[in-house]
Amino acid sequence: MNWASARCISLLAASLSGCAALPPPPAGFQLFTEDTRIWHEAGGEREAARVAGLLDAAVTRVEYVHGMPFSRPPRVHICVTQACFRRLVSGEGYTAAVVPGDRLILSPLLFGRELTRLPGILTHELSHLHLGQRLGHYTPWLPVWFHEGLATLAAEGGGAEFASDGEARGAWLEGRQVDFGRRDVPGRRHRADDYGLTTQEFYRQSWRFVEYLRNRDPGAFTGMLRAIQSGTDITISVADAYNSSLERLGHDFGAAGR
Repeated sequence: MNWASARCISLLAASLSGCAALPPPPAGFQLFTEDTRIWHEAGGEREAARVAGLLDAAVTRVEYVHGMPFSRPPRVHICVTQACFRRLVSGEGYTAAVVPGDRLILSPLLFGRELTRLPGILTHELSHLHLGQRLGHYTPWLPVWFHEGLATLAAEGGGAEFASDGEARGAWLEGRQVDFGRRDVPGRRHRADDYGLTTQEFYRQSWRFVEYLRNRDPGAFTGMLRAIQSGTDITISVADAYNSSLERLGHDFGAAGR
């Protein structure tokens, strides 16, 4: 399984939060009548039923971690053929993605050889969708590590299954560390390669740092998330909530042996 499967595609789209109506589903999809949040490629009724059985719990989990409801009911699109998925999701190696049009796309691999990953990946991508409904997909001023760390936290590790805590910590001790104070800007997003990490190590370090922020001060974490989701710059949101900088918090995270 390619490392990129759980990563939301980086697309600088305008915020959709003010849109009153969603665009129609892609051609070739039909509504799953038992749950109108789900659309599937022809022949995908069984896959849709499986997602329907997971969706309420995944939505509840994301809203709990983010501290806010979805702006609009999420829409999940299920491909039952790889041709469908390749048509909607550019790039190689993905098994799920959020794309423009407020669409979460699932690959047929998640209903076959990677079935055990489906609950986590669904929740991970719903976190991306939740954030994107307010801020746009993808938000250039919000670091990639935050997008992925928050999504993996919501998914309780979903998306970072292929790197252990020991491997992520070992990379950290070798000096291959996410620089949580480094700014992302339009046209320059800092990803795993910038830190000498595999993407799974990057996800893992990002997840554990976001988790560290929550555990360090749950009230500050809630305030930070609310500010970020209202459009406040992350450095200001963190400073206001924690009375500290991302650089300092990253240092403390490393010193804590995480």
